Amino acid sequence: MPLVRIDYSEHRDAAQLGAAVHDAIVAVYGIPERDRFQIHAPRPAATIIAEDAGLGFERTDPVIVQIFTQRGRTAEQKQRLYAEIASRLEKVGVAGADVFIGYVENGPEDWSFGYGRAQYLTGELAVPGRGA
Repeated sequence: MPLVRIDYSEHRDAAQLGAAVHDAIVAVYGIPERDRFQIHAPRPAATIIAEDAGLGFERTDPVIVQIFTQRGRTAEQKQRLYAEIASRLEKVGVAGADVFIGYVENGPEDWSFGYGRAQYLTGELAVPGRGA
C-alpha cells in the first residue's frame, strides 16, 4: 500500500502521470489494482527546482515522485520499480532526466486508514508480505 505524491508542472496530464506511476507499482510489487493512494500536486513550473546533483544532465520539466511504503523490499526490487516508473512516464512524455524519485520506508505501526486506528496493528488489514 504505497502512498504516492507526485509533483509536476501544471501543464502535465495528472491522469496520465498517476496511471503510469500506479501501473508501474502494480507491475513490479504486485499490489492490488485498487490499492491506489495518490496525491497530485500540480504547480507552476518555476516552483519545482530539481538540479542534476552533479550527474551532468539537464532537467527541463521535472516530475517528482515520492513513495511512502512499508519496509521490506530489496534494493533490486526498488531498482526495478524506479526503472519501470521512468519507462512508463517516458511513454507519457516525461524525459528520463526529468524523473526524480524519493522512496521512504516505515512500518505497520505508521499507518492509519481511518477512524484513528492503526489497522495493520489491530488486524483489520493484513501486513503486506507477512503471509496474508
